[in-house]
Amino acid sequence: MELDLALDREGVKLQPSDSSDLLDETAWLQQLEHWLNGICGDASLDCPTLVRAAKELSLGLRFTDDATIADLNSAWRQKTGPTDVLSFAALDDAGDWMEGPSIELGDIVVSLETARRQAQEQGHSLQRELRWLVSHGLLHLLGRDHPDDDSLAAMLALQERLLGDGWPAQPG
Repeated sequence: MELDLALDREGVKLQPSDSSDLLDETAWLQQLEHWLNGICGDASLDCPTLVRAAKELSLGLRFTDDATIADLNSAWRQKTGPTDVLSFAALDDAGDWMEGPSIELGDIVVSLETARRQAQEQGHSLQRELRWLVSHGLLHLLGRDHPDDDSLAAMLALQERLLGDGWPAQPG
């Protein structure tokens, strides 16, 4: 499976202490391909049949600021203020037009400002927080949701697995 990644980081300002590859397209492409191949290759995990059968997947990943994500949060979720991550899943509206070798998953939008605050609050790196948020967004694109405590716990456990030792070695 190949991934076509559209990465948008326009207007996002890194701080001098940030790793130079924090928003690197190649690094995110490798990370997302690794997660997708792992999820699609694990028969014990729920994954849409369209995704498992696809030769190519496509998704958008946008890093932005609190003001922009607050506007999106208001327009799409009718919620006030910024949030850490939003997902816009194309598979939610998938019909016969989506069948084929190339599947559009949708878009993930992450607020770098909120991620930075949360990383400081949690006492871990900004890179870990961004990986956490992007993995959460990816799982939403693949149809996972957390309407109750049990489904949230299952989703968070899978995120930990994606980021930790319970998953095949990371690329690189």
